Amino acid sequence: MISIVDYRAGNTASVSNALKRLGADFRITNSIEELEASSGIIFPGVGHAQAAMKALKENGLDDWLRETPLPVLGICLGMQLLFEHSVEGDTDCLGLFPGKLLRFNDQSAKVPHMGWNTFDEIEEGHPLMQGITRDDYFYYVHSFYAPPAAQTIGSCSYAGVTFTSVAAEGNKMGVQFHPEKSGDAGARLLANFINLTR
Repeated sequence: MISIVDYRAGNTASVSNALKRLGADFRITNSIEELEASSGIIFPGVGHAQAAMKALKENGLDDWLRETPLPVLGICLGMQLLFEHSVEGDTDCLGLFPGKLLRFNDQSAKVPHMGWNTFDEIEEGHPLMQGITRDDYFYYVHSFYAPPAAQTIGSCSYAGVTFTSVAAEGNKMGVQFHPEKSGDAGARLLANFINLTR
């Protein structure tokens, strides 16, 4: 059973629909007891980093996410919160990956970065990336980005900036794009994550 973290900042409806299409057993919850009993965790997110971290802290979900040994997949803001800090609201995040989230320069490009992009580089050997290539398109909507780090296993570029598109270390993984809105390639990535929870 996969649990989708419900913390008032998650895009739970579209993630739920994607999991239904894949035939996955899932629930939406903010109960730590139910999260503990899961096989894997999807940590979605839309909105403002500061408000999202506040919502996590209210239920003790911030510490739980840092400490859980279960496979975790952060999506969009959910991935960003895995890093140390965001300039959005000068927000301390979960600190699982090193790095500070920055904002795209709206003087040089349209912000948010919205639309379909391929990868610049990927590590095809990582289990999350099985069957995914540099030529696959994924759908992005974001104004803030994580610079490349040691945990980056997929990178993308926008407005002359290279940023982390996929990050992973141990049981913690994150994607900047929305796999649930990315057609067959997104479904493949979600299926890879489901396989990691078995």
